Amino acid sequence: MQRLPGIAGSASRLSSTETDAVTASARPASASVASLPSLSILETGGFPDYRLLDSGNGRKLEKFGRIIVDRPEPQALWQPGLGHDRWAAAHAVFTGDDEETGDRWRRDKRVPESWPVAVENVTLVAKLGGFLHLGIFPEQLPHWQWATETIQRLSTSFAGERPRVLNLFGYTGAASLIAARAGADVVHVDASKKSVTWARENQAASKLGDAPIRWIVDDARKFVAREVRRGRRYHVILVDPPKFGRGPDGEVWELMEHLPPLLKDCSALLAPQSSLVLTAYAIRASALSFGQLLGELLQGRAGTFDVGELAIREHEGHRRIPTSLFARWSSIEGSNRPTYGNPSHGP
Repeated sequence: MQRLPGIAGSASRLSSTETDAVTASARPASASVASLPSLSILETGGFPDYRLLDSGNGRKLEKFGRIIVDRPEPQALWQPGLGHDRWAAAHAVFTGDDEETGDRWRRDKRVPESWPVAVENVTLVAKLGGFLHLGIFPEQLPHWQWATETIQRLSTSFAGERPRVLNLFGYTGAASLIAARAGADVVHVDASKKSVTWARENQAASKLGDAPIRWIVDDARKFVAREVRRGRRYHVILVDPPKFGRGPDGEVWELMEHLPPLLKDCSALLAPQSSLVLTAYAIRASALSFGQLLGELLQGRAGTFDVGELAIREHEGHRRIPTSLFARWSSIEGSNRPTYGNPSHGP
């Protein structure tokens, strides 16, 4: 898909071999792992409450709502495009210096304890925490829009049944809230009680108190294994695991070791019409590896694949910061080539 210029929140699908990628993305996954499409880039230029203002020298300058922050970005190897005065306008700079207090932000201007950031018809609560994340990952916008379209498409074909979404490693709940807003029943699983509490804050800020979301603090592998034994089925499964983590009872998560068996169990939870989205922030991995893993696990099931990287495009420039790897599979008719940029459009 070509870039959609001038549309706030638009996300583009680009590829170095775009024509080949378009053709390949329509191939059925049931043939073999070799049917995976060419690697592609899903990029976003942001949305009204988020902009990547500039990047370079290992840093990125971003605006979340009305607050501008300066954070590390190791992959920004180039020189900044904006002048020092623009960078100096940041409200807060992540320095990583103060290990003792756990507050690694230098506040150069007044920053509230929390503030709202609107995206895809929900409101997220941004905070400066002990690490560099603010509780929002804007590069996920293409996945959020794709999930919305998929849920709306499923809803039109179901007779009064709400599509079921499982969000694993759901963090502060952006994807869960957007899916619920689109009409899904959602199960949100995260091992961090603090993250789930934050997700509930986002639910309240979004005025979705009555939304059908189950907030669960649990180890993702244990939860999924139980769901397999129960014979549960989901129409959309979102998997966004860390490289390393611990469960609520001290369970250890290692991406390369534990991802394959987790995805095998996830494949057993997929309904006949379903989709699975995997996102990973492991720098030393490859989207090709994750795509081929999904291809192997879902071999024999008709569907389409899309694999590559997520990226954020500078608001006033042409450069893109790569953020993560993704692999998506879907057996839902018409979901292999979604469009982006208009959060209100249906299937």
